[in-house]
Amino acid sequence: MATFLSFHWCCLFLLSSIATHPLIEASNGGFNVQLIRRNSPKSPLYNPITDRFHSFYQVPNKSSLSPPSSPFAKVTSNNGDYLMKLSFGTPPVDIYGLADTGSDLVWAQCTPCYGCYKQKNPKFDPQNSKTYSPIPCHSQQCDLVPGASCSSENLCGYSYAYADSSVTNGVLAKETITFSSSDTGNPVAIGDIIFGCGHKDSGTFNENDMGLFGLGGGPLSLVSQIGSLYGGRRFSQCLVPFHTDPSISGTMSFGEGSEVSGDGVVRTPLVYEEGQTPYMVTLEGVSVGDTYVPFDNSSEMVSKGNIMIDSGTPATYIPQDFYDRLAKEVKEQVSMSPIQDDPDLGSQLCYRSNNNLEGPLLTAHFEGADVPLMPIQTFIPPKQGVFCFAMAASTDGYQIFGNFAQSNLLIGFDLDRKTVSFKPTDCTNQ
Repeated sequence: MATFLSFHWCCLFLLSSIATHPLIEASNGGFNVQLIRRNSPKSPLYNPITDRFHSFYQVPNKSSLSPPSSPFAKVTSNNGDYLMKLSFGTPPVDIYGLADTGSDLVWAQCTPCYGCYKQKNPKFDPQNSKTYSPIPCHSQQCDLVPGASCSSENLCGYSYAYADSSVTNGVLAKETITFSSSDTGNPVAIGDIIFGCGHKDSGTFNENDMGLFGLGGGPLSLVSQIGSLYGGRRFSQCLVPFHTDPSISGTMSFGEGSEVSGDGVVRTPLVYEEGQTPYMVTLEGVSVGDTYVPFDNSSEMVSKGNIMIDSGTPATYIPQDFYDRLAKEVKEQVSMSPIQDDPDLGSQLCYRSNNNLEGPLLTAHFEGADVPLMPIQTFIPPKQGVFCFAMAASTDGYQIFGNFAQSNLLIGFDLDRKTVSFKPTDCTNQ
């Protein structure tokens, strides 16, 4: 992606059946995974020199927790994205992939790789795994993939594209995926996970990306594939704000242990149809302090499912007219004057400050759920001494509630009950 305006959202594949999972080493109560950032010392991608700051404008493109003895996967930040660590194969090989609620396919770059983007860490070699099993052509799973093709070896070829024109091409296969454990240290291994073994991948991925882990609502997503094993198709996330100590990790919980409960929980309906990938909800407006700014300034009812909750997109994108009215109110309630003489910042609303702004408090008014947003969720530093409003006008018709705003919120996605839950949470203490 050339600018921070891009995002991952795939809507190509709708599958109606998922493979079984014979290898399971976990309780059915669910489990949680750790979300760590790429610039965290816990990450193999950590560079103490270059990972001091994160640029909002250079982006290419989780109180109820799981029960004891629950497994987790680490997740790092990667210039505005969150990377989840999963281990592929037998013996397991660590893969750091983008955690993306806006797409379905789980995939990793594999060897041999023809025309693939440059990857810093070694690619996954299926020949070294005892549990790797490619899916053949004309099988039930392959036939359900629109546009599937047959390779010369009679294997099921796939091509999976994203809205930013990135694409992964390769072979669909089954593999054992292992999560770490946050409590006991015992691994959680799940067999026969359908994933894409990418042999030709291109687009806006960078050298730290080893693949992408789709967490959307479609049947190919990681959530859908493991849902029957852990009490339903639901999960929760608690994302650590990007401009906090990079050694602190967020969490992601699956199954029964992912239910968001307790004081302060609000819920909004998930505008979801079976097999649909994105998590669409209804945003009615945003308050800046005590001033309410409606999503639609007309007298008409706001459209249901007008915005997508996407962990793979950093900023929040809203219609131009809504953004103009919202930014105008923010300007009126911030005592400082906006920056107007820095070409690096473009037209974004930014302020010179060594610390994040003290206000104003914003409240996102979803249908039936008012979600407070502190400045740490609505302003981001693109460079030292500058903080910018982490919302922008959509240029392509897609409205997205991005991961900056999702930080320090325990957010639960329940595909079976068709709800999204929010609970203000200090995700740095999870």
